[in-house]
Amino acid sequence: MLTRYIFIGIIFVVFWQRMFELRISRNNEADMLAQGAKKHSDNLLGAVKVLQISWVIAAISEVWYFNRPFSFALATVALSLTIAGQVLRYLSMQALGERWTLSIMTLPDMPVVDKGIYLYLRHPNWLGVILEIAALPLIHGAYLSAIIFSLANVFLMSKRIQTEEEALAKNSNYTSVFSNRPRFIPKIPLTYQATSGGE
Repeated sequence: MLTRYIFIGIIFVVFWQRMFELRISRNNEADMLAQGAKKHSDNLLGAVKVLQISWVIAAISEVWYFNRPFSFALATVALSLTIAGQVLRYLSMQALGERWTLSIMTLPDMPVVDKGIYLYLRHPNWLGVILEIAALPLIHGAYLSAIIFSLANVFLMSKRIQTEEEALAKNSNYTSVFSNRPRFIPKIPLTYQATSGGE
């Protein structure tokens, strides 16, 4: 029973973080608009909020209703992936700074951010979300919630990424900077490729 309450605690820490991020996004959005930024889309934010709330409720309900057992090994892996997702989201926010928003926005004559985690990935923030939604329910064996909401998230994310990339391509140097950069899985550095061949 104790593990269930710890599980709920972890979920609500992540959920509270989402609310805090929403506030940061709104503040950054207001600052960017004051600088003359263009808002292209809210990027299905309403649907995302519904998905996130439903995900929290479903994960907790599944653990209680189906009496999902706690597995220390699975919980360790799942918690590690959840933390990795948190780290990716933090690195994304750190790199973007005041330009980090949940809505799609561009500043006129401003190049895309090409530093920090963005040197290796196009969408570290989205990868973080993927890891969290898939892994967090598994901390207490809620595999149905992990599967169902991962599929729903993939559907929403495919739409969001397409909209985001189209807006950035039309209004910034996004295409020239990120055309050869992977969306989610970093490539092996060229220096490593050059030194790891057969003798």
